[in-house]
Amino acid sequence: MEPKLHTLFKLRTFLSSSQHHLLRLSRKATKRVALCYLTTKIATCSTKCQAEPETPKLQPNFTPSNSVEVLKKWGCSDDDVSKIFTRRPSLREADSVQLQSKLNILSGLGLKSSDLVKIINCRPRFLSSRLNRCFDERFDYFTKFFGSKSVFCKAIVRNPSLLTYDFHQSIKPTIGLYEQLGLSTHDLIPMLISRPTLIPRTSLDDQKIDYIRRTGIPKTAKMYKYVVTLIAISKIETIQEKISNFEKFGFLEDEILRFFGKSPLLLTLSIDKVQRNMTFVVGTLKFPASVVLQYPFLLFFNLESVLKPRHVLAGKIQDMGLSPEIKGQATMLTAIRMTEKRFLKVYVNCHPQEVADQLMEVYRNAKCAKRLAVDSKKIVRKGFPF
Repeated sequence: MEPKLHTLFKLRTFLSSSQHHLLRLSRKATKRVALCYLTTKIATCSTKCQAEPETPKLQPNFTPSNSVEVLKKWGCSDDDVSKIFTRRPSLREADSVQLQSKLNILSGLGLKSSDLVKIINCRPRFLSSRLNRCFDERFDYFTKFFGSKSVFCKAIVRNPSLLTYDFHQSIKPTIGLYEQLGLSTHDLIPMLISRPTLIPRTSLDDQKIDYIRRTGIPKTAKMYKYVVTLIAISKIETIQEKISNFEKFGFLEDEILRFFGKSPLLLTLSIDKVQRNMTFVVGTLKFPASVVLQYPFLLFFNLESVLKPRHVLAGKIQDMGLSPEIKGQATMLTAIRMTEKRFLKVYVNCHPQEVADQLMEVYRNAKCAKRLAVDSKKIVRKGFPF
């Protein structure tokens, strides 16, 4: 019995010493791997620093006391900090550690303090959002989509919500939807940059797809991407109201939709502006309604500052028997399309000083005559114009 116990004791001792030996080897191997990884990271960072322009980044051992100190350490000037707090006062009380973490994410993207000011100006709650959700996946996707990190940064400044939209439920499905409609990445990039609300407002149903088809514009046309995106982000009720507005002037629905295909930016005009300009063209200028199909710019010009003053001056020149006259549809259309400087040179400053002064007074008075309450209307734009 004793030899057996002795043998078991020796076996236990051998196994114990073997485990300790393996543990020491494992620890040494881990240290070597960590050292190798650290060396590689340092070399990589060194290479990146030589290749990429410097962006503000907070030091790892930096311990901030408040948000002002964090922002200044990141590279914001006093003026930048003031603008940021004006748009988002609650950032004064923001958690310094969380703020520091978010700014480091922006540094990694290549964004600077001037970019942050623009971002907060149009998205005040941006730094209150979570920026680390699916960040690596989002970064890889958009860097590949935009073709470079610099273009991606430009898109972020234009639409910061690209870092906060739900990546799997909003961004990827929306872009996939446009790709199914025939829009290439080359087409989508300017649309995403120029229309910041493209992702959250996109919705397509059978009726909208039918409208796109009835515009008659082929997928290869330059205007196709504008037609598709503008119809996709518009409410179906709004599109129907705009169609009904044109129908009041004798246009058919198919004719109107083809008109939208020819000039898709008409979908961005308010119903009131279209109605007032159409009324002026048909009622005052005595042009047929169909003229706007050939010259859609008539609906884009400001009624009070361009159309009315030039029509009033044309009447004054005719009453005084002066030449050159603004008479007839072709001449009036040409006069409307001129820049103001060119218009005054051709029809006002060509006359003797006394006559030119008289015409100029009529022109200024016509420009100053505004609709009721326009003077008191205050237009304050903050953030995106969409």
